[in-house]
Amino acid sequence: MSESFPRLHARTRRFTLGVPRGFTIAPSGDRIVFLRTRGGSDPVTCLWEYDVLSGAERLVVDPRALAADDENLPPEERARRERSREQAGGIVGYSTDAAVATAAFALSGGLYVVDLKTGYVRNLQTPGPVIDPRMSPTGEHVGYVTGGAFHIQDLADEVDHALARPEAPEVTYGLAEFIASEEMDRMRGYWWSPSGDAILVERADESPVQRWHIADPANPARPAAEQRYPSAGTANAGVELFVLTLTGARVPVPFDDEYLVNAAWDAHGLSIVTMTRDQRTMRLLAVDPATGASTLVREDTDPAWVDVVTGVPGHLADGSLVWAAVSEGGHRLIVGDGPVTPPTLQVREILDIDGETVLFRASGEPTEIAVWAYRRGQITLVSPTEGGVYSGHTAGGTLVITGQTLESEGSVTRVLHNGTPRGHITSHAERPGLDLRVSLIRAGERDLATAVLLPSGHVPGSARLPVLMDPYGGPHAQRVLAAAGAHLTSQWFADQGFAVVVADGRGTPGRGPEFERAVLHDLAGPVLDDQIDALHGAAARFPDDLDLTRVGIRGWSFGGYLAALAVLRRPDTFHAAVAGAPVTDWRLYDTCYTERYLGRPDEGHYDSSSLFADAEKLDRPLLLIHGLADDNVVAAHTLRLSSALLAAGRPHNVLPLSGVTHMTPQEVVAENLLLLQVDFLKKALT
Repeated sequence: MSESFPRLHARTRRFTLGVPRGFTIAPSGDRIVFLRTRGGSDPVTCLWEYDVLSGAERLVVDPRALAADDENLPPEERARRERSREQAGGIVGYSTDAAVATAAFALSGGLYVVDLKTGYVRNLQTPGPVIDPRMSPTGEHVGYVTGGAFHIQDLADEVDHALARPEAPEVTYGLAEFIASEEMDRMRGYWWSPSGDAILVERADESPVQRWHIADPANPARPAAEQRYPSAGTANAGVELFVLTLTGARVPVPFDDEYLVNAAWDAHGLSIVTMTRDQRTMRLLAVDPATGASTLVREDTDPAWVDVVTGVPGHLADGSLVWAAVSEGGHRLIVGDGPVTPPTLQVREILDIDGETVLFRASGEPTEIAVWAYRRGQITLVSPTEGGVYSGHTAGGTLVITGQTLESEGSVTRVLHNGTPRGHITSHAERPGLDLRVSLIRAGERDLATAVLLPSGHVPGSARLPVLMDPYGGPHAQRVLAAAGAHLTSQWFADQGFAVVVADGRGTPGRGPEFERAVLHDLAGPVLDDQIDALHGAAARFPDDLDLTRVGIRGWSFGGYLAALAVLRRPDTFHAAVAGAPVTDWRLYDTCYTERYLGRPDEGHYDSSSLFADAEKLDRPLLLIHGLADDNVVAAHTLRLSSALLAAGRPHNVLPLSGVTHMTPQEVVAENLLLLQVDFLKKALT
């Protein structure tokens, strides 16, 4: 008997195991270092190398050979993995020197360096568990954090130096604070100088941040975990910057804004990016590392909010600034003094800068993400012309392109050198074994990107099926993409007897700034209206397949919020909901995300986007699911909504998950969550 999809989906960590990732290309372009597990259900990530000329792969480090216990992780590392949504174990991250000759990584809190040519691995002695080791560009030192202190170790004599020690338990040096890692995609807290003789280091002081406590009621003997959580309107961590030299000098780098968005230190100097608390102004500053003095290079403002784009700032070989900003109604790549991409091409991310070339991701059609290259005034499509979702890296004339399409199972990683194909890096991911029946359409009055999925055995027009809306629906994330992997769970739900509709409404990326900014000061109205608009648009396209008298909705995180919102405010349209880890009151969510869209709580935009006032309206089946160890959307969201529903006398179901975080990585939990949702929805919609 073949393995069920829920079991396979859980065991393969949503089919991410076995997929190559984390690519680093040597400056000469002849070698590619990358991460991959040895199989599609193997959770232990290994370090590999690909020879570009021969196409041969070589295993560099298998953590099993080092006899390290991957479960023995320091709390800071567990938090980093939660913030980065890391699904696997083993070597989940690494860094190299500029020559890509030596790599450093942490394993079970230990510090390791490996000679990439010989494969010789050293386990270096440290005074405590290691977080985020990073090689110096010269390969002479490795930096890391332990116990909140920033250390370096000389690889020649293995002598360890603490360059900065925390002055209090709430202080850390060299780590990104919660807001940076959760909301700004900045996972690092220190940056080496190109010469390897100095480091820009973040000092984060969490003492101003309120204390919350994450308890596990299923284990009352276990003390609650204390967490500093900056909810909307409250204090953030205090962030400072210092340039530390190997000789012990310490130079402050003052800045005035609330948020440190990013930093970069390349051959053209040290730069930092800061953002005001209201997120309407972003500043790029050039810093003199000798004095800490800064000079304003660029200031971007927006009446709604400025966008944080990963991969910038940077510089071309001639020193021209590489940046990204909104201009003339589009997200655009900026090189030097002006945009070099049209406003109709929405730039998503800067991937690499190699000499005079900028590699970046962008969308013309919102459901597709392509890889483009800018060079000497021209932009060129470098990913395949077949529509899909692609990413990439480049250095030394070598280009790595990863991608998925609707027509192929799994992702493909192509390697090209000077434009000539040089083979593929193998993916060991399991195949889901589903017959994908997805139609990507534009639906409703706003031509919303919508996916409609029917059961694999369904004959069109033969029967009207109960409908399941399956959105995320909020900022930062898309569900409707031209990639098979984006629709696997939705197809499985369809195969249980549903017509599944997935829609990306206003607030989601891919269609430009105006579309995204439609949710300013209102995270409820536009997103809910667009789900209804897309539902009716899909029904118009498939009139004999969708039964609008039986409509359910499910979602997780923002999607969970949207699911609960739907049955509370529009029971005329939605007849049942499953809300997983929902935000129910935006006052309980973090500063950076919430204030970007709703402002400060005292500005008056929170009540209309929260769910508590709607509790008395519930007259449809609602299942609330929440991990009690969730430190992102804490369980208080679900528990307070449940209390409000109880006070209003409204029946509902609550499924608490002991020991489960926002990611629900546990195999049994992930499998049975799918089965329980199907059972609930079938009973509710019969």
